[in-house]
Amino acid sequence: MSTPPWPDAATLTAAIEDACRAPSVHNTQPWTWLVGHRSLHLMADRSRWMRATDAEGRDLVISCGAALHHLRISLAARGWSAEDIQTSDDPDHLAALALRPAARTSSRQALAIGTRRTDRRRYSGRKVPGDVLGELAAAAATTGVLAVAVDQDSRLAVAVALLAGAARQEPDADVRRELAFWSGRAAGGVDGVPAASAPPDAPHHGGIAMRAFPGGELPDPPTGAREPDAGELLVIATPDDGTTARLRAGEAAAAVLLTAEALGLAACPLSQGTEVEPVRAVLRRLLGSGEPQLVIRVGYAPDGAPPLPPTPRRRADEVCHALPGATPAGIR
Repeated sequence: MSTPPWPDAATLTAAIEDACRAPSVHNTQPWTWLVGHRSLHLMADRSRWMRATDAEGRDLVISCGAALHHLRISLAARGWSAEDIQTSDDPDHLAALALRPAARTSSRQALAIGTRRTDRRRYSGRKVPGDVLGELAAAAATTGVLAVAVDQDSRLAVAVALLAGAARQEPDADVRRELAFWSGRAAGGVDGVPAASAPPDAPHHGGIAMRAFPGGELPDPPTGAREPDAGELLVIATPDDGTTARLRAGEAAAAVLLTAEALGLAACPLSQGTEVEPVRAVLRRLLGSGEPQLVIRVGYAPDGAPPLPPTPRRRADEVCHALPGATPAGIR
């Protein structure tokens, strides 16, 4: 019997490095990849779980889902499919994948992996057209998840809820310690939110409270200061809740963020609201049905806004290991 085909070391390494470019809560990168003899496994890394901030582990699993999405589209661009296989009773075993040759399908999402940045700055007064919001929703829908635009009638209620969520977390000493640990990182690190990528305070953009990152040094763009911020909000929502739903929400969020990058939009995930149940309850009522998993803010950066620096990521060899007892091919 012939040996099933498997990606060579360069292909698998490149795909895992693209997976590591996925957005994650506070750039914690809470994932590990295990390579079996002919299988690839995504594991949650609980050593990087922000237990006070993310008590349910929602952000952790969503972050892993974003990495899974990046892996899939990176492999597809290299002529491989990543197909789900058996599940596990281990709650930290989030995905088991069989990699098989497939038609090469390079997409605008795959091309955007290297240039996407989380932009926490003020956006311009240029409105996001409805058809563009529709493209973002369509990107989420490919993963079976909704991306619901918050209309103007609901925006104030969402803004108030997000502000209340921030106020609930702010007095918590454990939350503050976690935030301080993962924030204000100097250049040259491999994780966390760099000082150069976060504002120095807790700004409000378009009436929306943003999370404050200690040690932030990122100024708002010098242009367009008199413009109202016309950023829009999208709620990533799943039919139900649970680990699988959260993983799919992460895949959907990644699809939305990469599509936004490809369309010339600035974007920023807002996880603070969905970390707090009263805020989730408000979002749930506004949705009418479905479970809110994440809020994403999208808009256009002001003309002349300086480009954002890349945030640090761990290398493939830091997050990828052989499955115990396996003799995997295509890993270095």
